[in-house]
Amino acid sequence: MNWIIIIIAGLFEVAFAFCLGKAKETTGTEMYLWYVGFLVTLSISMALLIKATQSLPIGTAYAVWTGIGAVGTVLVGIFVFKEPTTFLRLFFLATLIASIIGLKVVSH
Repeated sequence: MNWIIIIIAGLFEVAFAFCLGKAKETTGTEMYLWYVGFLVTLSISMALLIKATQSLPIGTAYAVWTGIGAVGTVLVGIFVFKEPTTFLRLFFLATLIASIIGLKVVSH
């Protein structure tokens, strides 16, 4: 169950990065609403991370949480914010995914 929690926490990390990106693109009231979304998703992500680390090793849980956030944020950047897609960027993204899977496999 805690692995599911850490995955959901990682997805909320992607959400708060997305909110930051959208806030950067907007002005006025809309910008502040994106910042509120950032604070809400950040809080949820942190709360879920805290919950998951009660039974998972902190090093593994944190690495998986940040890895999911990093992979998801790069994908959001590519698909939503039209950031460049290069071979090396995708190669290192694949190695990050492999590392996250490896940490899950070797954790108890």
